[in-house]
Amino acid sequence: MIHKKTRTYIPADLEMKWEALEPIFKELLDRTINSAEELEQWLRDGSELGAAIEEDFAWRYIRMTCDTTSEDLLQKFQYFATEIEPKIAPYSNELNKKLVNSEWVDKLDHQKFFIYLRGVKKALELFREENIPLQTEIQVEQQKYQGISGAMSVHIDDKEFTLEQASVFLKGTDRSKRQEVWEKITARRLQNKDELNHLFDHLRALRHKVALNAGFENFRDYMFQALGRFDYTPQDCYAFHEAIEKEIVPILRGQAEKRKKALDVGTLRPWDMDVDISGKPALKPFNGGADLIEKSIQCFTNINRYLGERLEIMKDNGLFDVESRKGKAPGGYNYPLSETGAPFIFMNSANTFRDLTTMVHEGGHAVHTFLTADLELNDFKHCPSEVAELASMSMELISMDNWDVYFDNEDDLKRAKRDQLNDVLKTLPWVAVVDQFQHWIYTNPSHTDEDRYNAWIEIYEPFGAGFADWSGLEEAERNLWQKQLHIFEVPFYYIEYGMAQLGAIAVWKNYKENPEKGLQQYLDALKLGYTKTIKEIYETAGIKFDFSAAYVKELAEFVKGEIEKL
Repeated sequence: MIHKKTRTYIPADLEMKWEALEPIFKELLDRTINSAEELEQWLRDGSELGAAIEEDFAWRYIRMTCDTTSEDLLQKFQYFATEIEPKIAPYSNELNKKLVNSEWVDKLDHQKFFIYLRGVKKALELFREENIPLQTEIQVEQQKYQGISGAMSVHIDDKEFTLEQASVFLKGTDRSKRQEVWEKITARRLQNKDELNHLFDHLRALRHKVALNAGFENFRDYMFQALGRFDYTPQDCYAFHEAIEKEIVPILRGQAEKRKKALDVGTLRPWDMDVDISGKPALKPFNGGADLIEKSIQCFTNINRYLGERLEIMKDNGLFDVESRKGKAPGGYNYPLSETGAPFIFMNSANTFRDLTTMVHEGGHAVHTFLTADLELNDFKHCPSEVAELASMSMELISMDNWDVYFDNEDDLKRAKRDQLNDVLKTLPWVAVVDQFQHWIYTNPSHTDEDRYNAWIEIYEPFGAGFADWSGLEEAERNLWQKQLHIFEVPFYYIEYGMAQLGAIAVWKNYKENPEKGLQQYLDALKLGYTKTIKEIYETAGIKFDFSAAYVKELAEFVKGEIEKL
C-alpha cells in the first residue's frame, strides 16, 4: 500500500476549507526570509501546501467524473471551484511577487529554478483580479459538458449501451448493422447539439473577456502565454498543419482507397471506417476491466520490471476505474495525486482494441507521475503537455513488442500492430483540424453558430474529412467538433498530441534500434519533470523537438515502412 508523503509544514489533519487554509497562506506571505536557504525552505513549504490542495481537488474531480449523476459529488467539486480556488488566486499572485522581489532570488541555483521562475514571472504578467470570478464561472460551466455527454446512451437490439459501448458495433462485419448503430449514435449526439452550442457560446464569451482583461486581442494569444508556450508560435502551428496536410493526408488517402477495395464498396461511408478490412471480427484483446488491468501489468513488466510494478501498486491501491457505464463522464485520463505520488487512471473500456491503446497511453502518463513524484517542488512536476503526451504516446509504441500478452494468435497480433500504426498516422490530421478550428474560433470571437459550422467544414475537408463520403449526412459532419471534450474543457490543449506523436515515433525508432538505451533515454527524459526546456527534455530522450515538413516526412516514411513489414 502507498501513503501520502509525511507533512512537515501543514497540519496532518488539515481540513480543506478556506477558514483553515487562509492562515497558512498568510504565514507564507508574512514570513521574513533572511537567506537563500530560507527562501528555498519557504518554497518547499509552499509546495507542500500546493500539493495537498491539488490532491484534494483531484479526488473531487475523479469522484465527480466517475458518477456524473451524483448531485453531492458535483456540489463538492463546485464548492472547491467557487469557495476555495478563487480565494487562493490573489494569495498565489502575492506569493509570486514576494518570490521575484526577494533579495535572495538571484542567489537560488539558476539551473534548478530557471524554468520555475520563468513560469512564475509569466503568471504575474497574466494575473488580473477581475479574471478570478470569470475563471471560476468557466470552471463550473465547462463541467456541464461531462454531465450532458455522460447521460448519452442508445438502445440496440433492446439493450441500452453508452456511446462508447455502442461504438464496438462499428467494428462489426455486418455493414447494415454498422450503419444502423452509427445513425443511432449520431442521432443521440445531435439531440443535444443546441444545448452544446449554447454552452460553448457562453464559454467562448467568458474566455474572450478573460483575454481582453489581460490585455490581449483574443483568447488564442492569451492561451499561448498562459500555457507557457515559450518554444513555438501560432505561425509554427499553422506550418505544422500544412506539413500534415502535405505529407500525411496523401498516405491516409491511399489507405482509404485500399479500404474501399477490400470492403468492396463503391463509396466509403463514416460507418465503414472502423471495421477491419481483413473481414475478420473485431480484435478482442481482453475480457473485462480486471483482465485489462492484469494483462497491462504483465505487458509493462515484460518491458521493464519497474514499469509493471507501478501498475501493480495502482491496482493494489484501487487507483483504476476503467469500464464504461451510464452516468460516467466520457473519455479517459491519468490524474496525478500530488501528495501520494501515484496517479488515478480513468477510462471507458468496452472490451475493444482501442481500450488497450488507451490503457497503455494512460499507463505512460502513470509511469511519468511515479518518476517525478520525488522532485523537490510540486511545480517541478507540472510538465507542459508537449512533454506529458510524449510520455504516453511513446508508451503506446514501446509496448507493442509485448502485446502478445493480449493476443495468443500471431495474425491478431500483427493486425493489432498494423491498426496501431495506422492510428498513429490518423491522429495527426485530426489534431491539425481540432487545433486549426480553435485558432479560428478564438480569433473570430463574434462568430455565429452558422459561421462555426462552415469554418469546421472548411477546415475538416482538406484534411480528408475522415476519408469518408458525408453526402446526406451534412448535419452530422458539421457537428462533429462537439464530440471533442478538449474544445469545451481544456481549450488549445491539442496540438501537443501532434508534436508528441512525432516525438513518440522517434523514441520508438530509437527503442527498436537499441531497446535498452532507447528505454533508458525515455525514462531519463521523464524523470526531469519540468526542470528543463521542452527542447532539452526531448534531447535527453534522444530525439528532436521539431515539427517541420521534412521531419514529418521522415517519420511518416518510417511508420509507413513498419506497416509494410507487417
